[in-house]
Amino acid sequence: MKVLSTQQNPLLLVRDRLAQAVALGKGEDFPYAVPSLWVDPAGPPARRRVNPYQFYLQRIEEILQQPPTPPLRGANGVWSRHAVVYNLLVRATTAFDHDGDGTLSTTPIGDGWQETGTFLKSIALLPILRAMGFNTVHLLPITAVGVDGHKGNLGSVYAIRNPYRLDERLTEPALGLTPEEEFAAFVQAAHHLGMRVVVEFAFRTASLDADWVAEHPEWFYWIRAEVPDRAPGEVREDAYGAPIFTPEELATIKEQVARGDRNNLPPPHPVYRRMFAPPPPQGSVHKEGVRWIGVLPDGTRVRIPGAFADWPPDDPQPPWTDVTYLRLYDHPDFNYIAYNTVRMYDARLARPENAVEPLWQRMVEILPYYCREFGIDGAMIDMGHALPPDLKRRIVEAARAVHPEFAFWDETFSYDHGLVEEGYNAVIGNYWWAVWRPQHLVENLLRTLAETGLPLPFFAGPESHNTPRAAARPGGLAAARMAWALGCVLPAIPFCHSGLELAETVPVNTGLDFRPEELPDYPPERLALFSAVAYGWENEPNLLSWIVRTLEARAPYADLIADPDPATLALVGSDDPMVWAVVRRRGDQWLAAVVNLDVETPRRSVLRLPGAERRTSVVDLLSGQTWHLANGKLEAEWPPAGCLWLVGR
Repeated sequence: MKVLSTQQNPLLLVRDRLAQAVALGKGEDFPYAVPSLWVDPAGPPARRRVNPYQFYLQRIEEILQQPPTPPLRGANGVWSRHAVVYNLLVRATTAFDHDGDGTLSTTPIGDGWQETGTFLKSIALLPILRAMGFNTVHLLPITAVGVDGHKGNLGSVYAIRNPYRLDERLTEPALGLTPEEEFAAFVQAAHHLGMRVVVEFAFRTASLDADWVAEHPEWFYWIRAEVPDRAPGEVREDAYGAPIFTPEELATIKEQVARGDRNNLPPPHPVYRRMFAPPPPQGSVHKEGVRWIGVLPDGTRVRIPGAFADWPPDDPQPPWTDVTYLRLYDHPDFNYIAYNTVRMYDARLARPENAVEPLWQRMVEILPYYCREFGIDGAMIDMGHALPPDLKRRIVEAARAVHPEFAFWDETFSYDHGLVEEGYNAVIGNYWWAVWRPQHLVENLLRTLAETGLPLPFFAGPESHNTPRAAARPGGLAAARMAWALGCVLPAIPFCHSGLELAETVPVNTGLDFRPEELPDYPPERLALFSAVAYGWENEPNLLSWIVRTLEARAPYADLIADPDPATLALVGSDDPMVWAVVRRRGDQWLAAVVNLDVETPRRSVLRLPGAERRTSVVDLLSGQTWHLANGKLEAEWPPAGCLWLVGR
């Protein structure tokens, strides 16, 4: 399944480095602790003092002593439909104040141990995740991070300085290994446990100080160096920022795009287009501090501009100060960044002869490199729906030529049938949004699943790295438990964003579903996407036991639940508009999830459960409680965010 050129057996390499250190007596006197949950997730949260070398050696030996477990199988990534996913932000998920000094150090402590998360610490977490019921790990970007314009004290993992280099912060200097060696060991450990590994990639953008700039300045957009950046909230057109359009122009743009007409899309105003300059010649680019500066043949100094949300053209998001758009097409009339050059490509621009072929080829080779070098099993494509179709097709074909079971997941909130034809296996979807809006959840998502089905499975997670935490929503932990459990019975992919199980309330990022008045509470310094942040591994109460319980209860019904056929799913209302049942049925198997979508108020209702007419009682798989039926009817008072998984006796 994989061929590793970095090391023939990277997990053994890591084990041997640890064993050598233990033999030398290293780490005995160093004050180092780990969360007790990394050893026993069923026990109480606490700090456990350990010798780091001995601790991680023992975890790896425990993995290697287990017989290899086969992973999910399926050509062209179809195994994704049966994935149970844990979403891991490496540098945050396993971050911990190991020396107990009350701060999370951004530099190594002791003789070279990181307090931010690393691949080695993530290896130690894998047996716990597998025992909880997860069979797939999805990593947010792990590549080298840029520093020009970065936010927080670490910068965003999406500010990719070089897609072929891994973030050095994700390795433990104490072992003297490269991040590539430690990541190869992580993938090998996951595979040994029967877990697939999917990594997220951002193809359209790069950090402002990307390594590619010096080699290929023509792959980037440039503006005159003296042009100032527009401050958030300003509307002046003589400063750089998202192009400004009149209300009439916006209406025309949106109408034209909505009907699929990409011919002669309205361009930005001349004052905006004049800020841009042609790329400087190769060899005329240099660093001034952390910023690339180019010099044109006439002596004009130019710089790389930042990016911004590209659709709709009046998107109010603040500017993306740490990334820029790559120049996927080259045409003299479109030498600027705007909606019609980086997403809704104008028909005159998006022609084969205008494609920047060397850049496209370099991008196409990224995933085959990760397949051959590390053996990854899939990719989440950040904003994949905004890539040119021909480029996307080549990316898919190249990866599957190396790994025939390679999976492709798309960061889109829609359920377009065209995504299947493009080779995708799953989408993020909008469950993370709909589950907190009962009417939309029922009338749009659940009813669609019951009546027509959806072409691809979506992530049935109540939160993501861009949204509010589930435990911070109205209803708190009870609502988070309900939202997780309901998602686990849908023909979708159970998706646990790391920290959900710990009942985290501080978000990782504020990209989606936040009110403007909430944003000042979450500066980059508090957000794990940008800064050194540790999750609450000592939190109590948490959702660990609940997630374990739901996944254990789900396992015997996994094939039924993953079946997208609408005939296997019935949406049943009660005499109360907030109490619903999702009934899954196929052959002799029958499972009914009953939920009170009101997260604040108890509800009393009567439900008639199809398929239970001849049953006198049902049992809740999540609590063990027995419920009596009368002619298939269940009458009860449901607590706020109450949730049952009923099966017949």
